[in-house]
Amino acid sequence: MFKIFKYLNKKEWLFVILGVTFVAFAVWLDLRIPDHMADITELVFTEGSTISEIWREGLWMLATAFASMAAMIIVGYAAGRLSAGLARDLIAKIFGKVLDFSQAEVNRFSVASLITRATNDVTQVQNILVMGFQTLIRSPIMAVWATIMIFNRGLEWSVATFIAVAIMLCVILILIIFALPKFKIIQELTDRLNLVTREHLTGIRVVKAYHAKNYEEEKFADANIQLMKTNRFVRRMMTLLLPVVGFVMNALPLAIYLIGAYLLNEVGIIESLDIFSNMVVFAQYGMMVIMAFLMISIMFVMLPQAMVSAHRINEVLEKAPSLKYPETKSDATIDTKVAVAFNKVNFKYPEAEDYVLEDINFTVGVGETVAFIGATGSGKSTILKLIARAYDVTDGTVHIAGKDVKAYTETELTDKIGYILQKATLFSGSIASNVAFANEDVSKNMPDIKDATDLAQASEFIDKMENTYEANITQGGSNLSGGQRQRLSIARALFRKPDILMFDDSFSALDYKTDRNLREALKKECSDVTKLIVAQRVSTIKDANKIIVLDEGSIVGVGTHRQLLKNCSVYHEIASSQLTEEELVNG
Repeated sequence: MFKIFKYLNKKEWLFVILGVTFVAFAVWLDLRIPDHMADITELVFTEGSTISEIWREGLWMLATAFASMAAMIIVGYAAGRLSAGLARDLIAKIFGKVLDFSQAEVNRFSVASLITRATNDVTQVQNILVMGFQTLIRSPIMAVWATIMIFNRGLEWSVATFIAVAIMLCVILILIIFALPKFKIIQELTDRLNLVTREHLTGIRVVKAYHAKNYEEEKFADANIQLMKTNRFVRRMMTLLLPVVGFVMNALPLAIYLIGAYLLNEVGIIESLDIFSNMVVFAQYGMMVIMAFLMISIMFVMLPQAMVSAHRINEVLEKAPSLKYPETKSDATIDTKVAVAFNKVNFKYPEAEDYVLEDINFTVGVGETVAFIGATGSGKSTILKLIARAYDVTDGTVHIAGKDVKAYTETELTDKIGYILQKATLFSGSIASNVAFANEDVSKNMPDIKDATDLAQASEFIDKMENTYEANITQGGSNLSGGQRQRLSIARALFRKPDILMFDDSFSALDYKTDRNLREALKKECSDVTKLIVAQRVSTIKDANKIIVLDEGSIVGVGTHRQLLKNCSVYHEIASSQLTEEELVNG
Protein backbone atom coordinates (compact mmCIF):
# COMPACT_ATOMS: atom_id res chain seq x y z
CA MET A 1 0.00 0.00 0.00
CA PHE A 2 2.75 2.43 0.97
CA LYS A 3 4.44 1.95 -2.42
CA ILE A 4 1.58 3.96 -3.91
CA PHE A 5 2.82 7.06 -2.08
CA LYS A 6 5.95 7.18 -4.24
CA TYR A 7 3.72 8.42 -7.05
CA LEU A 8 2.76 11.55 -5.09
CA ASN A 9 4.22 14.81 -6.41
CA LYS A 10 5.60 17.62 -4.23
CA LYS A 11 2.31 19.50 -4.13
CA GLU A 12 0.45 16.39 -2.99
CA TRP A 13 3.01 15.78 -0.25
CA LEU A 14 2.19 19.26 1.06
CA PHE A 15 -1.44 18.14 1.39
CA VAL A 16 -0.22 15.04 3.31
CA ILE A 17 1.70 17.22 5.77
CA LEU A 18 -1.21 19.66 6.04
CA GLY A 19 -3.69 16.84 6.67
CA VAL A 20 -1.60 15.04 9.31
CA THR A 21 -0.86 18.31 11.14
CA PHE A 22 -4.50 19.34 11.35
CA VAL A 23 -5.61 15.80 12.30
CA ALA A 24 -3.28 15.90 15.31
CA PHE A 25 -4.50 19.41 16.14
CA ALA A 26 -8.17 18.30 15.92
CA VAL A 27 -7.52 15.29 18.19
CA TRP A 28 -5.81 17.53 20.77
CA LEU A 29 -8.81 19.86 20.70
CA ASP A 30 -11.26 16.95 21.08
CA LEU A 31 -9.34 15.66 24.10
CA ARG A 32 -9.58 19.11 25.70
CA ILE A 33 -13.40 18.98 25.71
CA PRO A 34 -13.71 16.45 28.61
CA ASP A 35 -11.40 18.64 30.70
CA HIS A 36 -13.71 21.59 30.11
CA MET A 37 -16.64 19.39 31.12
CA ALA A 38 -14.80 18.43 34.32
CA ASP A 39 -14.16 22.10 35.10
CA ILE A 40 -17.84 22.95 34.53
CA THR A 41 -18.88 20.04 36.81
CA GLU A 42 -16.58 21.27 39.57
CA LEU A 43 -17.89 24.83 39.20
CA VAL A 44 -21.49 23.62 39.46
CA PHE A 45 -20.87 21.68 42.68
CA THR A 46 -18.45 24.16 44.26
CA GLU A 47 -19.84 26.75 46.64
CA GLY A 48 -19.09 30.33 45.64
CA SER A 49 -18.94 29.66 41.88
CA THR A 50 -20.68 32.26 39.73
CA ILE A 51 -22.81 31.74 36.65
CA SER A 52 -20.40 33.87 34.63
CA GLU A 53 -17.56 31.46 35.43
CA ILE A 54 -19.68 28.54 34.24
CA TRP A 55 -20.60 30.45 31.06
CA ARG A 56 -16.96 31.34 30.41
CA GLU A 57 -15.89 27.71 30.73
CA GLY A 58 -18.81 26.63 28.53
CA LEU A 59 -17.84 29.14 25.84
CA TRP A 60 -14.28 27.83 25.92
CA MET A 61 -15.61 24.32 25.41
CA LEU A 62 -17.81 25.51 22.53
CA ALA A 63 -14.88 27.37 20.93
CA THR A 64 -12.77 24.22 21.22
CA ALA A 65 -15.49 22.18 19.46
CA PHE A 66 -15.75 24.76 16.65
CA ALA A 67 -11.96 24.84 16.24
CA SER A 68 -11.93 21.02 16.01
CA MET A 69 -14.64 21.16 13.35
CA ALA A 70 -12.68 23.78 11.35
CA ALA A 71 -9.53 21.65 11.58
CA MET A 72 -11.40 18.59 10.25
CA ILE A 73 -12.85 20.66 7.37
CA ILE A 74 -9.27 21.52 6.39
CA VAL A 75 -8.35 17.84 6.72
CA GLY A 76 -11.28 16.92 4.45
CA TYR A 77 -10.16 19.46 1.85
CA ALA A 78 -6.57 18.17 1.94
CA ALA A 79 -7.76 14.56 1.69
CA GLY A 80 -10.02 15.36 -1.26
CA ARG A 81 -7.28 17.18 -3.17
CA LEU A 82 -4.75 14.45 -2.39
CA SER A 83 -6.97 11.51 -3.35
CA ALA A 84 -8.27 13.12 -6.54
CA GLY A 85 -4.76 14.11 -7.64
CA LEU A 86 -3.30 10.69 -6.91
CA ALA A 87 -6.20 8.95 -8.71
CA ARG A 88 -5.61 11.17 -11.75
CA ASP A 89 -1.88 10.41 -11.76
CA LEU A 90 -2.34 6.66 -11.23
CA ILE A 91 -4.82 6.34 -14.10
CA ALA A 92 -2.49 8.33 -16.37
CA LYS A 93 0.51 6.22 -15.36
CA ILE A 94 -1.37 2.94 -15.85
CA PHE A 95 -2.57 4.08 -19.28
CA GLY A 96 0.94 5.19 -20.26
CA LYS A 97 2.44 1.95 -18.96
CA VAL A 98 -0.02 -0.18 -20.91
CA LEU A 99 0.90 1.74 -24.07
CA ASP A 100 4.51 0.60 -23.52
CA PHE A 101 3.52 -3.03 -22.98
CA SER A 102 4.15 -5.60 -25.65
CA GLN A 103 1.46 -8.09 -26.53
CA ALA A 104 3.05 -10.51 -24.04
CA GLU A 105 2.37 -8.18 -21.07
CA VAL A 106 -1.16 -7.40 -22.25
CA ASN A 107 -1.88 -11.13 -22.52
CA ARG A 108 -0.38 -11.76 -19.09
CA PHE A 109 -2.68 -9.29 -17.34
CA SER A 110 -5.64 -9.58 -19.77
CA VAL A 111 -7.51 -6.58 -21.14
CA ALA A 112 -10.39 -7.00 -18.68
CA SER A 113 -8.01 -6.99 -15.70
CA LEU A 114 -6.14 -3.91 -16.95
CA ILE A 115 -9.44 -2.05 -17.25
CA THR A 116 -10.41 -3.11 -13.71
CA ARG A 117 -7.05 -2.01 -12.33
CA ALA A 118 -7.32 1.42 -13.98
CA THR A 119 -10.86 1.99 -12.72
CA ASN A 120 -12.12 -0.05 -9.77
CA ASP A 121 -8.73 -0.55 -8.10
CA VAL A 122 -7.81 3.13 -8.39
CA THR A 123 -11.21 4.03 -6.90
CA GLN A 124 -10.53 1.72 -3.92
CA VAL A 125 -7.21 3.46 -3.27
CA GLN A 126 -8.83 6.87 -3.68
CA ASN A 127 -11.55 6.01 -1.17
CA ILE A 128 -9.07 4.79 1.43
CA LEU A 129 -7.11 8.04 1.12
CA VAL A 130 -10.25 10.11 1.66
CA MET A 131 -11.14 8.04 4.72
CA GLY A 132 -7.51 7.69 5.76
CA PHE A 133 -6.92 11.19 7.06
CA GLN A 134 -10.28 11.42 8.74
CA THR A 135 -10.21 7.90 10.20
CA LEU A 136 -7.06 5.86 9.69
CA ILE A 137 -4.74 8.58 10.98
CA ARG A 138 -7.15 10.22 13.40
CA SER A 139 -8.39 7.05 15.15
CA PRO A 140 -5.02 5.59 16.28
CA ILE A 141 -3.92 9.00 17.54
CA MET A 142 -7.22 9.40 19.36
CA ALA A 143 -7.12 5.86 20.80
CA VAL A 144 -3.54 6.13 22.10
CA TRP A 145 -3.87 9.69 23.41
CA ALA A 146 -7.23 9.05 25.11
CA THR A 147 -5.93 5.82 26.65
CA ILE A 148 -2.96 7.68 28.15
CA MET A 149 -5.34 10.29 29.58
CA ILE A 150 -7.50 7.48 31.02
CA PHE A 151 -4.64 5.75 32.83
CA ASN A 152 -3.89 9.02 34.62
CA ARG A 153 -7.43 9.13 36.05
CA GLY A 154 -7.87 5.86 37.94
CA LEU A 155 -6.91 2.19 37.93
CA GLU A 156 -10.42 0.70 38.23
CA TRP A 157 -11.77 2.59 35.25
CA SER A 158 -8.59 1.84 33.28
CA VAL A 159 -9.14 -1.91 33.76
CA ALA A 160 -12.73 -1.60 32.46
CA THR A 161 -11.54 0.30 29.41
CA PHE A 162 -8.74 -2.22 28.85
CA ILE A 163 -11.28 -5.09 28.81
CA ALA A 164 -13.49 -3.19 26.31
CA VAL A 165 -10.48 -2.52 24.05
CA ALA A 166 -9.42 -6.19 24.27
CA ILE A 167 -12.87 -7.31 23.10
CA MET A 168 -12.66 -4.87 20.15
CA LEU A 169 -9.17 -6.10 19.23
CA CYS A 170 -10.37 -9.72 19.24
CA VAL A 171 -13.10 -8.85 16.73
CA ILE A 172 -10.59 -7.00 14.53
CA LEU A 173 -8.22 -9.99 14.69
CA ILE A 174 -11.02 -12.34 13.59
CA LEU A 175 -11.76 -10.08 10.65
CA ILE A 176 -8.08 -9.98 9.65
CA ILE A 177 -7.67 -13.76 9.83
CA PHE A 178 -10.86 -14.76 8.00
CA ALA A 179 -11.84 -11.81 5.81
CA LEU A 180 -8.49 -10.43 4.60
CA PRO A 181 -7.57 -13.36 2.27
CA LYS A 182 -10.97 -13.09 0.59
CA PHE A 183 -10.41 -9.55 -0.69
CA LYS A 184 -7.80 -10.68 -3.23
CA ILE A 185 -10.20 -13.37 -4.40
CA ILE A 186 -12.94 -10.75 -4.76
CA GLN A 187 -10.74 -8.64 -7.06
CA GLU A 188 -9.85 -11.68 -9.16
CA LEU A 189 -13.53 -12.62 -9.43
CA THR A 190 -14.31 -9.02 -10.40
CA ASP A 191 -11.76 -9.38 -13.21
CA ARG A 192 -13.50 -12.57 -14.28
CA LEU A 193 -16.93 -10.91 -14.25
CA ASN A 194 -15.60 -7.98 -16.30
CA LEU A 195 -14.02 -10.42 -18.78
CA VAL A 196 -17.28 -12.31 -19.28
CA THR A 197 -19.23 -9.06 -19.65
CA ARG A 198 -16.71 -7.62 -22.11
CA GLU A 199 -16.69 -10.80 -24.21
CA HIS A 200 -20.48 -10.77 -24.32
CA LEU A 201 -20.71 -7.12 -25.37
CA THR A 202 -17.98 -7.32 -28.03
CA GLY A 203 -19.36 -10.60 -29.36
CA ILE A 204 -23.03 -9.70 -29.16
CA ARG A 205 -23.56 -10.35 -32.88
CA VAL A 206 -22.14 -13.85 -32.60
CA VAL A 207 -24.27 -14.52 -29.52
CA LYS A 208 -27.43 -13.48 -31.36
CA ALA A 209 -26.45 -15.29 -34.56
CA TYR A 210 -26.01 -18.58 -32.70
CA HIS A 211 -28.94 -17.98 -30.36
CA ALA A 212 -26.55 -18.44 -27.44
CA LYS A 213 -28.38 -16.16 -25.04
CA ASN A 214 -29.02 -18.91 -22.48
CA TYR A 215 -25.41 -20.11 -22.69
CA GLU A 216 -24.07 -16.58 -22.09
CA GLU A 217 -26.52 -16.03 -19.24
CA GLU A 218 -25.31 -19.22 -17.54
CA LYS A 219 -21.67 -18.21 -17.97
CA PHE A 220 -22.38 -14.74 -16.58
CA ALA A 221 -24.45 -16.17 -13.72
CA ASP A 222 -21.63 -18.53 -12.76
CA ALA A 223 -19.11 -15.67 -12.53
CA ASN A 224 -21.63 -13.44 -10.80
CA ILE A 225 -22.64 -16.06 -8.21
CA GLN A 226 -19.01 -16.85 -7.34
CA LEU A 227 -18.40 -13.15 -6.72
CA MET A 228 -21.65 -12.89 -4.73
CA LYS A 229 -20.79 -15.87 -2.48
CA THR A 230 -17.34 -14.52 -1.67
CA ASN A 231 -18.71 -11.05 -1.02
CA ARG A 232 -21.45 -12.52 1.16
CA PHE A 233 -18.91 -14.40 3.28
CA VAL A 234 -16.91 -11.20 3.84
CA ARG A 235 -20.02 -9.15 4.65
CA ARG A 236 -21.22 -11.78 7.12
CA MET A 237 -17.89 -11.59 8.90
CA MET A 238 -18.23 -7.84 9.00
CA THR A 239 -21.68 -8.08 10.60
CA LEU A 240 -19.94 -9.34 13.75
CA LEU A 241 -18.46 -5.92 14.17
CA LEU A 242 -21.47 -3.68 14.77
CA PRO A 243 -23.26 -5.86 17.38
CA VAL A 244 -20.04 -6.27 19.38
CA VAL A 245 -19.26 -2.56 19.14
CA GLY A 246 -22.83 -1.72 20.16
CA PHE A 247 -22.55 -3.98 23.19
CA VAL A 248 -19.18 -2.52 24.22
CA MET A 249 -20.36 1.06 23.69
CA ASN A 250 -23.30 0.46 26.04
CA ALA A 251 -21.45 -1.73 28.53
CA LEU A 252 -18.45 0.53 29.06
CA PRO A 253 -20.40 3.63 30.29
CA LEU A 254 -22.43 1.32 32.54
CA ALA A 255 -19.23 -0.15 33.98
CA ILE A 256 -17.74 3.31 34.46
CA TYR A 257 -20.80 4.58 36.36
CA LEU A 258 -21.06 1.39 38.47
CA ILE A 259 -17.40 1.71 39.42
CA GLY A 260 -17.97 5.41 40.09
CA ALA A 261 -21.00 4.64 42.29
CA TYR A 262 -18.97 2.11 44.26
CA LEU A 263 -16.12 4.58 44.76
CA LEU A 264 -18.52 7.36 45.80
CA ASN A 265 -20.05 5.06 48.38
CA GLU A 266 -16.63 4.42 49.92
CA VAL A 267 -15.42 8.01 50.36
CA GLY A 268 -16.46 11.17 52.08
CA ILE A 269 -18.08 14.28 50.68
CA ILE A 270 -14.81 16.06 49.89
CA GLU A 271 -13.32 13.20 47.86
CA SER A 272 -16.66 12.47 46.18
CA LEU A 273 -16.55 15.68 44.12
CA ASP A 274 -13.19 14.71 42.69
CA ILE A 275 -14.40 11.17 41.94
CA PHE A 276 -17.60 12.44 40.33
CA SER A 277 -15.62 14.87 38.15
CA ASN A 278 -13.24 12.10 37.10
CA MET A 279 -16.17 9.79 36.35
CA VAL A 280 -17.69 12.35 33.94
CA VAL A 281 -14.35 12.86 32.21
CA PHE A 282 -13.65 9.13 32.16
CA ALA A 283 -16.97 8.38 30.50
CA GLN A 284 -16.10 10.83 27.73
CA TYR A 285 -12.58 9.46 27.27
CA GLY A 286 -13.90 5.89 27.32
CA MET A 287 -16.38 6.67 24.55
CA MET A 288 -13.60 8.34 22.56
CA VAL A 289 -11.47 5.20 22.84
CA ILE A 290 -14.36 2.95 21.80
CA MET A 291 -15.29 5.22 18.88
CA ALA A 292 -11.66 5.31 17.81
CA PHE A 293 -11.50 1.51 17.78
CA LEU A 294 -14.83 1.40 15.96
CA MET A 295 -13.36 3.58 13.23
CA ILE A 296 -10.22 1.44 13.18
CA SER A 297 -12.41 -1.65 12.80
CA ILE A 298 -14.23 -0.10 9.85
CA MET A 299 -10.88 0.82 8.31
CA PHE A 300 -9.68 -2.75 8.77
CA VAL A 301 -12.63 -3.77 6.62
CA MET A 302 -11.80 -1.21 3.92
CA LEU A 303 -8.01 -1.31 4.18
CA PRO A 304 -7.43 -4.93 3.06
CA GLN A 305 -9.43 -4.35 -0.12
CA ALA A 306 -7.50 -1.15 -0.79
CA MET A 307 -4.21 -2.95 -0.10
CA VAL A 308 -5.11 -5.63 -2.65
CA SER A 309 -6.04 -2.91 -5.15
CA ALA A 310 -2.79 -1.02 -4.48
CA HIS A 311 -0.81 -4.24 -5.00
CA ARG A 312 -2.59 -4.85 -8.31
CA ILE A 313 -1.86 -1.29 -9.43
CA ASN A 314 1.80 -1.66 -8.46
CA GLU A 315 1.98 -4.93 -10.41
CA VAL A 316 1.17 -2.99 -13.57
CA LEU A 317 3.31 0.06 -12.82
CA GLU A 318 6.33 -1.98 -11.76
CA LYS A 319 6.12 -4.48 -14.62
CA ALA A 320 9.05 -3.83 -16.90
CA PRO A 321 8.12 -4.07 -20.59
CA SER A 322 9.79 -7.08 -22.18
CA LEU A 323 10.69 -4.99 -25.22
CA LYS A 324 13.51 -2.49 -24.67
CA TYR A 325 14.00 0.30 -27.19
CA PRO A 326 17.15 2.43 -27.40
CA GLU A 327 16.60 6.07 -26.49
CA THR A 328 18.68 7.42 -29.37
CA LYS A 329 19.21 6.36 -32.96
CA SER A 330 22.15 4.07 -33.56
CA ASP A 331 24.85 4.70 -36.15
CA ALA A 332 24.50 1.24 -37.69
CA THR A 333 24.96 1.11 -41.46
CA ILE A 334 21.75 1.13 -43.46
CA ASP A 335 21.49 -1.36 -46.33
CA THR A 336 19.69 0.29 -49.24
CA LYS A 337 19.18 -2.99 -51.11
CA VAL A 338 17.85 -5.38 -48.45
CA ALA A 339 14.60 -4.34 -46.74
CA VAL A 340 14.09 -7.30 -44.35
CA ALA A 341 16.31 -10.22 -43.41
CA PHE A 342 15.71 -13.16 -41.04
CA ASN A 343 18.82 -14.99 -39.88
CA LYS A 344 18.42 -18.34 -38.09
CA VAL A 345 15.29 -17.18 -36.28
CA ASN A 346 13.59 -19.41 -33.72
CA PHE A 347 10.60 -18.20 -31.75
CA LYS A 348 8.16 -19.44 -29.14
CA TYR A 349 5.55 -17.41 -27.32
CA PRO A 350 6.14 -16.51 -23.65
CA GLU A 351 5.54 -19.46 -21.30
CA ALA A 352 4.95 -21.77 -24.28
CA GLU A 353 6.89 -25.04 -24.60
CA ASP A 354 6.87 -25.51 -28.37
CA TYR A 355 8.49 -23.30 -30.97
CA VAL A 356 6.18 -21.52 -33.40
CA LEU A 357 9.02 -20.79 -35.84
CA GLU A 358 12.22 -22.77 -36.33
CA ASP A 359 15.32 -21.93 -38.36
CA ILE A 360 13.72 -19.17 -40.45
CA ASN A 361 16.09 -17.64 -43.01
CA PHE A 362 15.12 -15.31 -45.86
CA THR A 363 15.83 -11.86 -47.32
CA VAL A 364 13.51 -9.35 -48.95
CA GLY A 365 14.89 -6.78 -51.35
CA VAL A 366 13.79 -3.14 -51.33
CA GLY A 367 10.64 -2.69 -53.41
CA GLU A 368 9.94 -6.43 -53.62
CA THR A 369 6.58 -8.02 -52.96
CA VAL A 370 7.00 -11.13 -50.85
CA ALA A 371 4.08 -13.30 -49.79
CA PHE A 372 3.72 -15.88 -47.01
CA ILE A 373 1.31 -18.77 -47.29
CA GLY A 374 0.67 -21.95 -45.37
CA ALA A 375 -1.81 -23.78 -43.22
CA THR A 376 -3.42 -22.16 -40.19
CA GLY A 377 -0.90 -22.04 -37.34
CA SER A 378 2.13 -22.37 -39.56
CA GLY A 379 3.61 -19.07 -38.30
CA LYS A 380 2.81 -16.63 -41.11
CA SER A 381 1.42 -13.81 -38.93
CA THR A 382 4.11 -14.41 -36.32
CA ILE A 383 6.78 -13.45 -38.86
CA LEU A 384 5.15 -10.04 -39.32
CA LYS A 385 4.83 -9.62 -35.54
CA LEU A 386 8.58 -10.21 -35.18
CA ILE A 387 9.33 -7.60 -37.82
CA ALA A 388 7.10 -5.08 -36.05
CA ARG A 389 8.56 -6.15 -32.65
CA ALA A 390 5.26 -7.15 -31.13
CA TYR A 391 7.56 -9.84 -29.72
CA ASP A 392 11.33 -10.38 -29.77
CA VAL A 393 12.84 -13.45 -31.35
CA THR A 394 13.87 -16.30 -29.06
CA ASP A 395 17.00 -17.00 -31.10
CA GLY A 396 18.54 -15.41 -34.19
CA THR A 397 18.14 -11.89 -35.56
CA VAL A 398 15.71 -9.83 -37.61
CA HIS A 399 17.11 -6.96 -39.64
CA ILE A 400 15.39 -4.06 -41.36
CA ALA A 401 17.57 -2.25 -43.91
CA GLY A 402 20.62 -4.06 -42.57
CA LYS A 403 19.98 -2.94 -39.00
CA ASP A 404 18.77 -5.16 -36.14
CA VAL A 405 15.19 -4.27 -35.22
CA LYS A 406 16.35 -4.02 -31.59
CA ALA A 407 18.64 -1.14 -32.57
CA TYR A 408 15.75 1.03 -33.79
CA THR A 409 14.01 3.47 -31.52
CA GLU A 410 10.29 2.86 -31.23
CA THR A 411 9.46 5.92 -33.34
CA GLU A 412 12.00 4.94 -36.00
CA LEU A 413 10.60 1.44 -36.29
CA THR A 414 6.93 2.42 -36.42
CA ASP A 415 7.69 5.11 -39.02
CA LYS A 416 9.30 2.52 -41.27
CA ILE A 417 6.39 0.05 -41.12
CA GLY A 418 2.77 0.24 -42.20
CA TYR A 419 1.08 -2.72 -40.52
CA ILE A 420 -2.43 -3.74 -41.62
CA LEU A 421 -3.97 -6.40 -39.41
CA GLN A 422 -6.54 -8.97 -40.44
CA LYS A 423 -9.03 -7.49 -37.99
CA ALA A 424 -9.45 -3.83 -38.92
CA THR A 425 -9.62 -1.52 -35.92
CA LEU A 426 -11.23 1.90 -36.32
CA PHE A 427 -11.79 4.60 -33.72
CA SER A 428 -14.74 6.87 -33.04
CA GLY A 429 -14.42 10.07 -35.05
CA SER A 430 -14.48 10.89 -38.74
CA ILE A 431 -13.13 9.01 -41.75
CA ALA A 432 -10.41 11.64 -42.14
CA SER A 433 -9.30 11.37 -38.49
CA ASN A 434 -9.08 7.58 -38.82
CA VAL A 435 -6.99 7.71 -41.98
CA ALA A 436 -4.71 10.41 -40.53
CA PHE A 437 -4.65 8.63 -37.18
CA ALA A 438 -2.54 10.35 -34.49
CA ASN A 439 -2.05 13.36 -36.79
CA GLU A 440 -3.26 16.47 -35.01
CA ASP A 441 -3.89 18.69 -38.03
CA VAL A 442 -6.22 16.67 -40.26
CA SER A 443 -7.36 19.58 -42.44
CA LYS A 444 -3.83 20.33 -43.71
CA ASN A 445 -3.38 16.68 -44.69
CA MET A 446 -6.56 16.28 -46.74
CA PRO A 447 -4.68 15.88 -50.07
CA ASP A 448 -2.61 13.01 -48.62
CA ILE A 449 -5.74 11.51 -47.01
CA LYS A 450 -7.54 11.49 -50.36
CA ASP A 451 -4.52 9.99 -52.12
CA ALA A 452 -4.35 7.21 -49.53
CA THR A 453 -8.08 6.40 -49.78
CA ASP A 454 -7.93 6.46 -53.60
CA LEU A 455 -5.05 4.00 -53.52
CA ALA A 456 -6.84 1.79 -50.96
CA GLN A 457 -9.97 1.71 -53.17
CA ALA A 458 -11.95 3.41 -50.39
CA SER A 459 -12.97 6.59 -52.23
CA GLU A 460 -15.69 4.63 -53.99
CA PHE A 461 -17.84 4.32 -50.86
CA ILE A 462 -16.58 7.46 -49.08
CA ASP A 463 -17.87 9.74 -51.87
CA LYS A 464 -21.33 8.20 -51.52
CA MET A 465 -21.51 8.89 -47.79
CA GLU A 466 -23.08 12.01 -46.32
CA ASN A 467 -20.32 14.46 -45.32
CA THR A 468 -17.81 12.21 -47.19
CA TYR A 469 -14.49 12.46 -45.31
CA GLU A 470 -16.18 14.06 -42.29
CA ALA A 471 -18.68 11.21 -42.05
CA ASN A 472 -19.00 9.88 -38.52
CA ILE A 473 -17.36 6.56 -37.61
CA THR A 474 -18.74 4.81 -34.53
CA GLN A 475 -16.54 2.95 -32.06
CA GLY A 476 -14.88 0.01 -33.80
CA GLY A 477 -16.34 1.14 -37.15
CA SER A 478 -19.56 -0.75 -36.47
CA ASN A 479 -21.47 1.43 -38.97
CA LEU A 480 -19.28 0.16 -41.84
CA SER A 481 -19.01 -3.21 -43.53
CA GLY A 482 -16.00 -5.46 -43.02
CA GLY A 483 -14.58 -4.61 -46.44
CA GLN A 484 -15.02 -0.87 -45.88
CA ARG A 485 -13.27 -1.06 -42.51
CA GLN A 486 -10.42 -3.00 -44.07
CA ARG A 487 -9.94 -0.48 -46.88
CA LEU A 488 -9.81 2.38 -44.38
CA SER A 489 -7.30 0.41 -42.36
CA ILE A 490 -5.15 0.00 -45.49
CA ALA A 491 -5.54 3.72 -46.28
CA ARG A 492 -4.34 4.55 -42.77
CA ALA A 493 -1.12 2.59 -43.37
CA LEU A 494 -0.61 4.13 -46.81
CA PHE A 495 -1.08 7.65 -45.42
CA ARG A 496 2.10 7.21 -43.34
CA LYS A 497 4.17 6.55 -46.51
CA PRO A 498 6.19 3.75 -44.85
CA ASP A 499 9.18 1.91 -46.33
CA ILE A 500 7.55 -1.47 -45.63
CA LEU A 501 3.89 -2.38 -45.97
CA MET A 502 2.80 -5.53 -44.13
CA PHE A 503 -0.60 -7.06 -44.90
CA ASP A 504 -1.62 -9.69 -42.35
CA ASP A 505 -4.35 -11.46 -44.34
CA SER A 506 -5.76 -7.97 -44.95
CA PHE A 507 -7.23 -8.84 -48.35
CA SER A 508 -9.54 -11.56 -47.02
CA ALA A 509 -12.40 -9.12 -46.37
CA LEU A 510 -12.19 -7.70 -49.92
CA ASP A 511 -14.01 -9.02 -52.94
CA TYR A 512 -11.90 -10.33 -55.83
CA LYS A 513 -12.36 -7.20 -57.94
CA THR A 514 -11.31 -4.83 -55.17
CA ASP A 515 -8.46 -7.18 -54.26
CA ARG A 516 -7.13 -7.11 -57.83
CA ASN A 517 -7.56 -3.34 -58.25
CA LEU A 518 -5.79 -2.68 -54.96
CA ARG A 519 -2.82 -4.89 -55.83
CA GLU A 520 -2.48 -3.26 -59.23
CA ALA A 521 -2.61 0.20 -57.67
CA LEU A 522 0.01 -0.74 -55.10
CA LYS A 523 2.26 -2.16 -57.81
CA LYS A 524 1.97 1.03 -59.84
CA GLU A 525 2.04 3.72 -57.13
CA CYS A 526 4.23 2.02 -54.50
CA SER A 527 6.89 0.36 -56.62
CA ASP A 528 9.68 1.47 -54.27
CA VAL A 529 7.83 0.24 -51.15
CA THR A 530 8.54 -3.26 -49.86
CA LYS A 531 5.33 -5.27 -49.49
CA LEU A 532 4.98 -8.31 -47.25
CA ILE A 533 1.68 -10.15 -47.67
CA VAL A 534 0.23 -12.91 -45.53
CA ALA A 535 -2.69 -14.46 -47.40
CA GLN A 536 -4.81 -17.55 -47.69
CA ARG A 537 -5.92 -16.89 -51.28
CA VAL A 538 -3.44 -17.97 -53.94
CA SER A 539 -4.95 -15.45 -56.36
CA THR A 540 -3.83 -12.64 -54.04
CA ILE A 541 -0.16 -13.65 -53.99
CA LYS A 542 0.47 -15.38 -57.33
CA ASP A 543 2.08 -12.25 -58.83
CA ALA A 544 4.46 -11.70 -55.89
CA ASN A 545 8.20 -11.55 -56.61
CA LYS A 546 8.72 -14.29 -54.07
CA ILE A 547 6.41 -16.62 -52.17
CA ILE A 548 7.54 -18.26 -48.94
CA VAL A 549 5.64 -21.41 -47.97
CA LEU A 550 5.44 -22.32 -44.29
CA ASP A 551 4.45 -25.60 -42.72
CA GLU A 552 4.43 -26.19 -38.94
CA GLY A 553 6.77 -23.26 -38.32
CA SER A 554 9.39 -24.12 -40.96
CA ILE A 555 10.02 -22.87 -44.48
CA VAL A 556 9.28 -25.67 -46.94
CA GLY A 557 9.39 -23.70 -50.18
CA VAL A 558 10.60 -20.38 -51.64
CA GLY A 559 10.04 -19.18 -55.18
CA THR A 560 7.58 -17.72 -57.65
CA HIS A 561 4.08 -19.07 -58.18
CA ARG A 562 5.14 -21.15 -61.17
CA GLN A 563 8.27 -22.50 -59.47
CA LEU A 564 6.39 -23.56 -56.37
CA LEU A 565 3.67 -25.33 -58.35
CA LYS A 566 6.41 -27.56 -59.71
CA ASN A 567 8.74 -27.86 -56.73
CA CYS A 568 6.65 -27.55 -53.54
CA SER A 569 4.03 -30.16 -52.74
CA VAL A 570 2.54 -28.12 -49.88
CA TYR A 571 2.01 -25.10 -52.14
CA HIS A 572 0.66 -27.28 -54.95
CA GLU A 573 -1.86 -28.78 -52.54
CA ILE A 574 -3.03 -25.32 -51.42
CA ALA A 575 -3.25 -24.07 -55.01
CA SER A 576 -5.12 -27.19 -56.14
CA SER A 577 -7.81 -26.56 -53.53
CA GLN A 578 -8.43 -23.02 -54.86
CA LEU A 579 -7.62 -22.94 -58.58
CA THR A 580 -9.10 -24.78 -61.54
CA GLU A 581 -7.08 -27.31 -63.51
CA GLU A 582 -6.68 -24.79 -66.32
CA GLU A 583 -5.35 -22.13 -63.93
CA LEU A 584 -2.88 -24.62 -62.51
CA VAL A 585 -1.59 -25.56 -65.95
CA ASN A 586 -1.34 -21.98 -67.19
CA GLY A 587 0.13 -20.76 -63.91
